[in-house]
Amino acid sequence: MAEIGRLAVIGAGKMGEALIRGLLEAGVITADRIAVTTGSGDRARLLGEQLHVSVAESNRAAASEADVVVLAVKPQQVAPVLENLRGSWRPGQLLISVAASVGTPYIEKHLDAPVPVVRAMPNTAALIKQAITGIAGGTQAEPIHLETAKSIFAAVGRVVVVEEKHLDAITGLSASGLAFIYVVIESLAEGGVKMGLRRDLATELAAQTVLGAGAMVLETGSHPALLKDNVTTPAGTTIDGLLELEEGGLRVTLIKSVVKATSRARELLER
Repeated sequence: MAEIGRLAVIGAGKMGEALIRGLLEAGVITADRIAVTTGSGDRARLLGEQLHVSVAESNRAAASEADVVVLAVKPQQVAPVLENLRGSWRPGQLLISVAASVGTPYIEKHLDAPVPVVRAMPNTAALIKQAITGIAGGTQAEPIHLETAKSIFAAVGRVVVVEEKHLDAITGLSASGLAFIYVVIESLAEGGVKMGLRRDLATELAAQTVLGAGAMVLETGSHPALLKDNVTTPAGTTIDGLLELEEGGLRVTLIKSVVKATSRARELLER
């Protein structure tokens, strides 16, 4: 596991907090080596009290002492924050950005030093350590920097290393995709309610069914189509349900949803 050293989380919102909690619980880093900043003084104090991390007086103060800086601000805040950090970078630091849709060329353009940059796209399942995170390196990033980033995001789930051109598609698939699956869970539960199940029971059944399906794909390594066929017996109940899905266009709709979300991610900010 790559050494993290001292860590600064700039803009420690829900994602930043999830990363910190995951790292602390996994024993990857100790609280005394973490500094945070937030847009709210009250929230910063709360994080300090709950997680026993340091609350920096400013973004510059946090970044100047850190070996790894995690930029967890909103996309439109990236440029102003980086402008504020000009003159505070030192050799050996690593910048990891989790700002959605903000490419490494954009980030590097706003840096006044050759700081290696790794861009990461986790999803909000990081809150329960079930995230999938795509990471990609900028022009200055070396394999050791990607290993460091992997060490951080592995604390909250799975990590895949990809070419940066694929990160928008990961945004559309796994970041936005959580919302698509919530609709699937809600719809399955509504079907259960329609057939007489209590709503809480139907929701539990639907959620665990989706969880089980995902685990089967990951743990067996089998193609989803093969797993689907294993459930589908001749003239059984499942084939009738699948026919309804096909007639309703679920497959095409989900594909188009990922395509649309990916296209929107590419439009959000100048690269």
